[in-house]
Amino acid sequence: MDYIKIRFGDEFDHLGSRFEETIEDMFRSMGPRFRLKERTWKPSMDVFETEEKIIIIAEVAGVDLDCLEIEINSKAVKISGNRKEDSKMESCKYRLAEIQYGTFERILMLPTLIDTDNVDASCRNGFLKISLIKKPMEKAIKIPIAED
Repeated sequence: MDYIKIRFGDEFDHLGSRFEETIEDMFRSMGPRFRLKERTWKPSMDVFETEEKIIIIAEVAGVDLDCLEIEINSKAVKISGNRKEDSKMESCKYRLAEIQYGTFERILMLPTLIDTDNVDASCRNGFLKISLIKKPMEKAIKIPIAED
């Protein structure tokens, strides 16, 4: 059985600037080999919730499980990985190049706190599914005020 690495922590690395990403996307559209830095891409994702859970589904077709990593804290999820390009295609002349390769990283802020001890992750047919159990809302209590 293959395993997906899950790390827990309080801090995530900062994301690259939006300006750099926009320039990179513009130049990448000119050709698959033209890039300013290491190629990056963003897998499509769906996030939905039920009464008890938050569920994240990420489209990661072609990403080896060894190259997929999930980091979680009670407020956010970071999904990162690398889709490697087939080396056989380097000598070919491209007519159309839409599939994106290279590293990716997505950080999703969660709408509510989750229980980091109760997380499931699985990958099937190119879709990564992460199920997160919500922490119950703490009930407000009244505090008696003493007279001095």
